[in-house]
Amino acid sequence: MGAAMRRIHVGNALSAFGLGFTVPFLYVYVAQVRGLGPTTAGLVLAVFAVAALIVLPFTGHAVDRRGPLPVLLAALVTAAVGAMSLGLANNPQLVLVSAAALGAGQAVMQPALATMIVECSTPETRTRAFAMQFFLQNLGLGVGGLIGGQIVKRERPGDFTLLFGIEATMFLVLVAVMATVKLPRQPRIGDATPQAKGGWRQLFGNRAMVQLCVLGFVLFFACYGQFESGLSAYGVEAAGISPSTLGIALAANTGAIVVAQFVVLKFVERRKRSRVIASVGLIWAVAWVAAGYAGLGNGSQAMATAAFISTYALFGLGEAMLSPTVAPLVADLAPDGMVGQYNSAFALVKQLALAVGPAVGGPMGASLHGPYIVVFVLFSLGITVLAVGLGRRLTPAQNHPWAAKKSLVVREGAPAEVSVPSNA
Repeated sequence: MGAAMRRIHVGNALSAFGLGFTVPFLYVYVAQVRGLGPTTAGLVLAVFAVAALIVLPFTGHAVDRRGPLPVLLAALVTAAVGAMSLGLANNPQLVLVSAAALGAGQAVMQPALATMIVECSTPETRTRAFAMQFFLQNLGLGVGGLIGGQIVKRERPGDFTLLFGIEATMFLVLVAVMATVKLPRQPRIGDATPQAKGGWRQLFGNRAMVQLCVLGFVLFFACYGQFESGLSAYGVEAAGISPSTLGIALAANTGAIVVAQFVVLKFVERRKRSRVIASVGLIWAVAWVAAGYAGLGNGSQAMATAAFISTYALFGLGEAMLSPTVAPLVADLAPDGMVGQYNSAFALVKQLALAVGPAVGGPMGASLHGPYIVVFVLFSLGITVLAVGLGRRLTPAQNHPWAAKKSLVVREGAPAEVSVPSNA
């Protein structure tokens, strides 16, 4: 891992650590601490999604034209201003404007950081680089949320101002860290090949990328879009899960990711990416079956609780398999000079799924318990079907870079038994 990649990973951890301080407490802060009510709190959560949907279509072009680092620095400053003003806001208008700034900054960070990882890695090392990013993000969010939860008391508004101040400080520290990163020179829009100048039209002409975006929407809709909406509502209403148990279930999800990330990495590296994604669909189908047992089975409350927690843990296992698979595939599908555009397009798909997922899953999880489980078991199996179809559109190097590199070593004259180390 070079110096630039180390700084990028430190930046990922710091940004996640800062977000962890505030994300779990946004609703409580706006609705109860500031006394602005549940409607305003709901609007704040919606503003985060809307701000992301507005800025992401333009982010990729900016990343490819100017480079990911200047875009990232601008996003970090915007997010820092939004976080600090949100911690001081005491009226609905300022709260919503601050949330928009924070949401826009957060949204732009994702494709900018992903593009920086691509530029500092090779197709062979990219899998591990994105696995490390996902690991540090979840670790940072978990540690930040744990510390933040110990600091704040609902009756002390100053505690929440402190949390948002810490978040803003983390973003500014990250500005200082990222400003020292020296990225390899990569083609930009101004000097890219003609193939890379087509923008959105060229992207939509890439059938493999379009199919990956459809697959990504289903992935995020069936998993992340249900965590804190439909699945939690289903757990409370159908399975009798207490709020404290919901917290344990979320901790089990994070724990599964942290424990499994590097355990599954060698398995993921040596297999076709499309098959890894297909297997995640099967794992998540089992997770939804476990959730069905928790709410619709005839077992004891203890068994229902264990099944519900295992649902979140199985989701975490699938996420650990996806993190070193999907993001590198997006990069490998992008032509020279359009990595930022492709990363932003995929981030936009994710935001759309996270906006639609709760709107669909929330009401279903709360009242239509049987249909809710059936629908998402089918969505999970749909992931498997879509992944198998995607595999037919990928080149061997895109679908299985480890095998492609091994074949190259053999062709160049190395003995056939020589293999590439998994940490290459």
